[in-house]
Amino acid sequence: MYILNDICYAGEMQDGIKVTEAKPLRGSMLLVTFSTGEKRLFDTTRLQGSAFAPLADEKIFMNPVLFHGVITWNNGEIDIAPETVYRDSYAYESMAI
Repeated sequence: MYILNDICYAGEMQDGIKVTEAKPLRGSMLLVTFSTGEKRLFDTTRLQGSAFAPLADEKIFMNPVLFHGVITWNNGEIDIAPETVYRDSYAYESMAI
């Protein structure tokens, strides 16, 4: 655990990694772009605990807000550290059509 800019994060600090974009997709998935330029898929259904239960509401899930490189929902009541999103996400290969 560490604190940065008065925000407490789980896990270990990874220098410089931030979320620059989080696009909600079907099936509670997010297409996340990181400050490295890498895009990855993150499955929010894997988030455990009552704090994440509101994400089952599509109105809440579909409206993520980035705050200092962290994905938040529900006026900041729900958040997840960027290093956790990165670690628990899957590589994304965009397909040209």
